[in-house]
Amino acid sequence: MSEKEQKLQEQVYPQLLLDTQLCFPLYAASRKVVNAYGPLLKPLGLTYTQYIVLLALWEKGKSSVGDLCRRLYLDCGTLTPLLKKMEESGWIDRCRCREDERMVYVSVTDRGWELREQVKDIPGQMGSCITLPQQDALELYRLLHRLLDAMEGN
Repeated sequence: MSEKEQKLQEQVYPQLLLDTQLCFPLYAASRKVVNAYGPLLKPLGLTYTQYIVLLALWEKGKSSVGDLCRRLYLDCGTLTPLLKKMEESGWIDRCRCREDERMVYVSVTDRGWELREQVKDIPGQMGSCITLPQQDALELYRLLHRLLDAMEGN
């Protein structure tokens, strides 16, 4: 290590330490949780993002692409190609609104509804993978939603 690198490394900025970053454990935990879904979803040909799209549609029914973007915290540039793949797989249909061609609605097909039956046990399987006490899990859920609400305008 050069003398310059040594001096730079000795200058400690506490705000730049990885362990002081709120975003890092959030990012790492999110990756681990999403990766844990992989072995459960892959045999069905689903990605985690496709799974949450289906969860939203099964819950709310026919939705506009804009509503799905807001509900799932995704931008249209991410969601649109994903929906195209899901349509090609036969899980959803997309149709343009007659009154406003800019609006696209998404609905679950019969094949998509059949998939719901195949994934119904996944939340329980994931719950057994995450070995947090129930009270901690509920508190984490509450805090994450508070964070999402606080970040809504950003």
